[in-house]
Amino acid sequence: MGDYPGGGDGTAPVMCHDRRVRRSATAGMALAPALLHIHLALHHHFHGPPIDYVGLAAGCAASWLGVPGPGEPLLLAAGVLAAKHQLDLGTVVVVAWAAATAGGFAGWAIGRKAGRAVVTAPGPLRWLRIRTVERGDEIFARHPVIAILLTPSFLAGINQSRSRVYQPINVISAAVWAVGIGVGGYLVGPPVLDVFQDLGTLFSVIIVAVVVAIVAAEVTRRRRGRRA
Repeated sequence: MGDYPGGGDGTAPVMCHDRRVRRSATAGMALAPALLHIHLALHHHFHGPPIDYVGLAAGCAASWLGVPGPGEPLLLAAGVLAAKHQLDLGTVVVVAWAAATAGGFAGWAIGRKAGRAVVTAPGPLRWLRIRTVERGDEIFARHPVIAILLTPSFLAGINQSRSRVYQPINVISAAVWAVGIGVGGYLVGPPVLDVFQDLGTLFSVIIVAVVVAIVAAEVTRRRRGRRA
């Protein structure tokens, strides 16, 4: 009866733990939109279609939630559009960072709240799934920073990554990610597109020349056949 402080059945520590998780996730998810609001208030308006920023935010949040793929190409494309003065680079970076931070917090909270129970639920290969979670716990205990950086956010939650460790890493890594890819697309994207456009023009000229040569050769062959 005395194994759990605050209650004989152990429910009090669990409830406190759940409340801490909810508070941490709520605070983290509220931080990014608040900073985004400050940035937009300083700029007073969007430069470019607002729907582009909404799509960028959705893709970045999904990527950091754990859905593979959409964030990086959308952020890279937004950087290229900013270089062509169709979007604002600063807003692109802040929107991507805020959305990635919120997505990372959401994934961590979902994994910490329900992910472990889902992964270890009764069913096929349960022993293997339990062993995988245990192995993940060992990795996150020994190398928490590296594990957080190299795995999806929900895995950090499943393997019980602590809030005070996960949240700062999530915020900083999201910032580095947003700046690196967004500014990279801004600086590198237009020259690459120009090269492809030049190559496209060159290939078009070559194809036209080849078609003309084939037609001329066929006309010449037919004329010789008639003479013969």
